[in-house]
Amino acid sequence: MSDAAAATDDLVCAGLTRLLAERGCDAEVVALGVRDEYRATVRPERGPRVLLYGQLALIAPVPPAAACSTCLARRWQAVRHRDLRDAVELGGDTAVAGPWPYATPLVADFLHALIAARRTADPLSAARSRAVTGSAHSRAVTGSARTRAGTPSTVLQVDLSTLRVQQVPLLPDPECPGCGDLITDAPELAAIELPATPKAEAGTFRGRDLDDYPLDVAAFANPVCGALGGSLWQDVTSLSTSPAVGSFTLRSGRFLRETLYGGHADGYRRSARIAVLEGMERAAGLRPRGKRTAVTATLRELGDDALDPRECGLYPDAFYQANPYLHRFEVDRPITWVWGWSLRDQRPLLVPEILAYYHVASVEERFVQETSNGCASGGSMVEAIYHGLMEAIERDAFLLAWYGGRPLPELDPASIDQPRARMMVDRLAMYGYRARFFDTRMTFDIPVVTAVAVREDGGLGTLAFGGGASLDPQVAITAALCEIATDSVMVRVRARADETRLRRMTTDFSRVQGLHDHPLLYGLPEMAQHAAFLLDHGTASVPMTQLYERDRPAPPITTDLRDDLERCLKQVTAQGFDVIVVDQTAPEQRELGLTTVSVLVPGLLPIDFGWLRQRAPHARRLRTAFRAAGLLDRDLRDDEIHSVPHPFP
Repeated sequence: MSDAAAATDDLVCAGLTRLLAERGCDAEVVALGVRDEYRATVRPERGPRVLLYGQLALIAPVPPAAACSTCLARRWQAVRHRDLRDAVELGGDTAVAGPWPYATPLVADFLHALIAARRTADPLSAARSRAVTGSAHSRAVTGSARTRAGTPSTVLQVDLSTLRVQQVPLLPDPECPGCGDLITDAPELAAIELPATPKAEAGTFRGRDLDDYPLDVAAFANPVCGALGGSLWQDVTSLSTSPAVGSFTLRSGRFLRETLYGGHADGYRRSARIAVLEGMERAAGLRPRGKRTAVTATLRELGDDALDPRECGLYPDAFYQANPYLHRFEVDRPITWVWGWSLRDQRPLLVPEILAYYHVASVEERFVQETSNGCASGGSMVEAIYHGLMEAIERDAFLLAWYGGRPLPELDPASIDQPRARMMVDRLAMYGYRARFFDTRMTFDIPVVTAVAVREDGGLGTLAFGGGASLDPQVAITAALCEIATDSVMVRVRARADETRLRRMTTDFSRVQGLHDHPLLYGLPEMAQHAAFLLDHGTASVPMTQLYERDRPAPPITTDLRDDLERCLKQVTAQGFDVIVVDQTAPEQRELGLTTVSVLVPGLLPIDFGWLRQRAPHARRLRTAFRAAGLLDRDLRDDEIHSVPHPFP
């Protein structure tokens, strides 16, 4: 702690510490917002602790609670505004404004009474503990960090100007230097078995229902110490679904990256639970949180024990020339690696950390900027791998169609055999959008569907794209439909708000730089011409039965998800591809019975955001896939590539 921070800490805490001691209270008083809690040394806990910031006092969990006061301080800092985070995390001049005004006998009496009451009983914490440990779906996991991670403790926040008390749940921080216990990554931890995984019900590819997870939404989204940010925002203006959206920030060098997550069901409660599951998945994929990375070496040193990142694609030379501060990949430059498992070869394999975790390294060290493509969560390893593989296949198929400029067979929406899906199609029509669906299968027989919401009057919000992949084409269609049902109306609003900037992109694709630029660009009417190859093919739509039963039958579906996954793996590996899985599961997820993985299929087209970052247009697969699928009698020529930014969200 700097001298200025120490002086501030003393000035804020001294008066209250003295008053509490006079009342026989041994609580330690600590100031928040005066030091970087991610780098600070741990203060040994000898009893109750009160954390102060402005007019707020936080009474931390009392040992031996699942979470400690250091967990609280770290979680608290994570949900602060970026101005405060920059101040404490990047350093800068600070000044003491004056004595803390709440060091009064009344405040001391009140805090003393609360601390004494907590020592006697903690009803909320006990109730939450019983709810988690007593769940039919909870499981015993050995190891201190894993046992602690899913059990919320209770924090009391006191507004000292009104004496209002708020109780909020606090999840332990598995990276806490005071009580965390991360394990070191190792090859034996990478091994994956695929046990029998019965499905929860017919027509689903999940082993458990969403409501089966003992999920405390408030522990993940609350303004005091939410593990995934300060709040979940409910979009009450949505015309098609009931979205719940949240965000959290993670530092990389001098920059704080905001990560959005959300749920888009037809009820806010369900959307909130889906949002938290997605938020945990995003957090697990940004950087390792369940295992400590242990391998740093060159590719030349590792040889066949490692995945060559060139198999997953690198940027063209022009990108690195335009961004000389970035390091290119070199076989003799040491990089960090994590252990994955080759499902094809049944062996552990080292994977470049930046391919498995897409925010772990500094910007300068990322020879590629990976995305969450292939990251998925499930109630078991089998379930997570299945959904991760589906996403990798879906993105590959869409990019082949887009950059190959290939027309696709169109599905007749009237043949969708799900009333709720047809209702959503009708609802989109009420708001002026026609929902269209295309069979995007290319290399594999696994159904992949691209959905497009087309604004009938051609105004702003012209097109919105979505995708889905599943052994069941009905499920693939529903997934794609949910994306366009949520995004279409929002694209209209956001394109209008950002119209001037977006229009400059239409004549200079290098201005397309971020993830959101891609879908928003196609909210402009003039971009519709670039999707004409898909939308103006001039042929009639056909029933699903014709496409998936007669013309090109979809693979059979079983009642066990393991059998479905193994059928998909055989299709992929039969074409010469490996399927590599990195277990990203965070301790918070493990305690809930969740698993998160990154599924990598080297050789499939990777999805990128930012026009100059696109790897797919330069990949050999884009040129050979159409010949291999029997759609061309030759490789695709460079002059035939549809060199326009993709519209995928």
